[in-house]
Amino acid sequence: GAVIVKYDVDVDVDEALLETTRLVDLVKPKFPKDSEEPLIQEVNVTAFPALFVALSGQVSERELIRRAKTLKNELENLPNVLGADIMGDREEQLEVIINPARMEAYQISHNELYAIIANNNRVIPAGQMDTGLGRFTISVPGLFETAEDVFKLPVKVRGDAVVTLSDIAEIRRTYKDQQTRTFYNGNPALILKVKRKTGTNVLEMTEQVRDRTKEYTANWPENINVNFSFDQSSHVFEMINSLQSSIVNAIVLVMLIVIGTLGFRSAMMVGIAIPTSFMMSFVLLSLFGNSLNMMVMFSLILCVGILVDSSIVIVEYADRKMAEGLDRKEAYARSAERMFFPILSSTATTLAAFTPLLFWPGVSGEFMSYLPRTLIFVLTSSLVMALFFLPAIGGLYGKTEQSGDPTLAALSADNPTLVIDKKTLTGRYLLILERLMVNPLRTFVALMLIFASIIMTYRFFEKDTLYFAEIEPRQAIVLVRARGNLSLDDTEKLTRSIEKEVMQIKGIQAALTQFGPNIAYGDSGNNVNPTDLIGSIFIEFQHFTVRESSTKIIQKIKDRTKDFPGIIVEVREQEDGPPIGKDIQLEIRSNNYEGLIDIAEKANAKFKSLDELLTDVEDNRSSPGIEWKIKVDREKAGLFGADISTVGAMVQMITNGVELGTYRPIDADDEVEIRIRYPEEYRDIKNMDSLRVNTPLGSVPISNFVDRTADQRKIQIDRTDGYRQITVKANVLINPVTNEKYPIAEAMTEIQLWLEEQDFGPEYLFRFRGSSEEEEAAAGFLGNAMLGGLALMFIILLLQFNSFYYAILTLTTVASSSIGVLIGLMMTGEQFIVVFSGVGIVALAGIVVNNSIVLIDTHQRLEKSGMDLKEAVLRAAGQRIRPILITTGTTIIGLLPMAMGTSINIFTRSIELNNPISAWWTNMSISIVFGLGFSTVLTLITIPVLIMLPNYLRNEIFPKFKQQYMLLRNG
Repeated sequence: GAVIVKYDVDVDVDEALLETTRLVDLVKPKFPKDSEEPLIQEVNVTAFPALFVALSGQVSERELIRRAKTLKNELENLPNVLGADIMGDREEQLEVIINPARMEAYQISHNELYAIIANNNRVIPAGQMDTGLGRFTISVPGLFETAEDVFKLPVKVRGDAVVTLSDIAEIRRTYKDQQTRTFYNGNPALILKVKRKTGTNVLEMTEQVRDRTKEYTANWPENINVNFSFDQSSHVFEMINSLQSSIVNAIVLVMLIVIGTLGFRSAMMVGIAIPTSFMMSFVLLSLFGNSLNMMVMFSLILCVGILVDSSIVIVEYADRKMAEGLDRKEAYARSAERMFFPILSSTATTLAAFTPLLFWPGVSGEFMSYLPRTLIFVLTSSLVMALFFLPAIGGLYGKTEQSGDPTLAALSADNPTLVIDKKTLTGRYLLILERLMVNPLRTFVALMLIFASIIMTYRFFEKDTLYFAEIEPRQAIVLVRARGNLSLDDTEKLTRSIEKEVMQIKGIQAALTQFGPNIAYGDSGNNVNPTDLIGSIFIEFQHFTVRESSTKIIQKIKDRTKDFPGIIVEVREQEDGPPIGKDIQLEIRSNNYEGLIDIAEKANAKFKSLDELLTDVEDNRSSPGIEWKIKVDREKAGLFGADISTVGAMVQMITNGVELGTYRPIDADDEVEIRIRYPEEYRDIKNMDSLRVNTPLGSVPISNFVDRTADQRKIQIDRTDGYRQITVKANVLINPVTNEKYPIAEAMTEIQLWLEEQDFGPEYLFRFRGSSEEEEAAAGFLGNAMLGGLALMFIILLLQFNSFYYAILTLTTVASSSIGVLIGLMMTGEQFIVVFSGVGIVALAGIVVNNSIVLIDTHQRLEKSGMDLKEAVLRAAGQRIRPILITTGTTIIGLLPMAMGTSINIFTRSIELNNPISAWWTNMSISIVFGLGFSTVLTLITIPVLIMLPNYLRNEIFPKFKQQYMLLRNG
């Protein structure tokens, strides 16, 4: 049995292990005396194999096992390797095959034989002796050292003749009966599952394993094949290269935009912020115990376009002041002084949006937590760089390339006359604003109508929400399910027939097959496998550049294996994100086991009835099969002088044999069991009734006091929090029209309605698990994180503007960015993914407000100088349009390749379209690109116009309402 204890991800694992060990030690005295020592171990993702080493060839099983064990020892000596378990091998044993007829002829009872073997395989400490010349310890060593010692063991004496064990038994060093068999690419094989130590580099470890294996097996016979497969490092290496290329691409694209808008020298000033901010953030990440992983690297891509915002604002303002005639030292000094609080506020609001994500609970939160951490460290570093280092550098080397620009001069606060040049982009933009300012209320109503129409349109956008991104799998597993008391040969025949079909499909790199009657109940104890599993085929696909989509390959496997009689074939894709399991999981708990079985059967039937929506239905009830029960009548057995122990040992003689001890051969690392059993022809259920036990009354058939009955087998019983539990699971079918899964909510609604119609009683507890539960939890947290972030941002904006209206007006850009996300998802046909789209919306909340902050701050400063409200708004909008477009452009252009699912490597001069690795970040990139783009357009138009709204209502609308009210009142 196994007990799985789940802790929150923020719990210290070492402390949890100590506490669990302490609690187990408290109950150990209650265990049976012959029970094994409980094994307590951590289930860690790094404990799963990082590489498989397959050994196969035309050699004997003993030779292959011997070489596999020696290679295992070599690999486990490597510094980064945690262990290398062998899959497909068998434990060695010394088998004593008793001849029942000879035992009876020599009148040797089983109990006598058991006692002779056990008593002669011992070390007896005989005490100590003090001879006066010294004190000596005396022992009587008697352990078996070789099979020959067992072979020559005396078991009976007749006069001068000695009967040895070899006279009544055949003794051979062999292996335990096979329970499973393993094949690699259709050939019998042994598989070394190499695991890496926690905190070690998977690339370094796999390289060490490959090099050591090649070196160690160089002199092996040519008929032994050594293959590497299911190598995690290849995927990690490819992902790192892709992300590195994306970071370089983002930097190059951002710098091109800055050069094109500010000039080369100013762009170099901005560009300094990127490497310095990265280096400072790497130091902070290391100090806080964070490693460099794919989430950190994606965060750096997102940061490239954001971290330069503060530097762009500083450089752009100084650039404009130098264009107006100031020298560089004074221009950068004034820029740092003037923009200090706007930049501080904008960075603070961005950090406020990301801070709640640090408290995301569960596995998803642990996975995504690197994003806010990295962003916080990078943006803090960029803030320090922009406000302190950049002005000093600019004062020494800054130079404008836009001297004498009439547009910049006209927008200057020092120029008493605002002249709008219709030929420039800024001039056309200001003309549009001037027209809209005539009636700001109309603009506000239009904005609300735009929001409402987009939301209504999205409601008809027939796309289901997902919990996590569905990445094209690199691996898959084919599960072969069948019911009944199948032998090992039966499971081989059925599983290998499926393997044959799978191997004929193009695009498969390697296939690892394992089968056996009890393969479902392996080492994991986590109830992941179906209880009727008889075989599994692990599949590794070829690289995506040389095959068709793995989704199509999986569909071909399903099509080719769906019509095999007597078995169910299920194909499970590799889960790259947080482990969830099947789409819908109905957990049923109760201590009324018979009623629980009945309800589970009804639920299973309901799931199967929804065959237009659901597939791969299963539950964790024990699969049907026969279990023979030997019931001993204690009273009758007592009359013969027999007992349950005697009967049990005799039955073991025709099953696995009776273990009588162990010995350690010179050529073995582990102890070898000594088992005594009957010849193979006796090992049949038909011979059970004819078994005889030695009693004081002689040899008696056990059928005199034993009844043999067939019963439903119960291999596994699951409990959760003290309740017996059965879970009914299913996957949602793929819609052949849209090539996407049907909405999970549709199937869940059907099941919930069915549950409400039933009258199962209060003693039964029902709970939906799976992706729906995780999706609901993630959506709930992200909603709360958004509210928490908005509250923090509102406080910061209130301190910055000292105005409730301006603070609320700035936060309207968050709503517009969310609408932009919906537009992006509809235009690209992407589904709303709770984790990635949700994080994208939260991230946008902190990014989009920066534009409004700088714009409104500039307006407030101009208005305080005594300028007319309208002119102050127009001048502020004209001054800020360039930095707003630049900062927005840098963020968008940095993420655009990922939003397009494109991987560009400028070093190898290659472009990969629809790269599965880019698919990790496509949804979030699309959300940020469209959300930021749409919000920026509305910010440039609606924020200046809505600044005028209170004044318009006060001077135009309210007087008219008051006038109408007075006319009606005076009637």
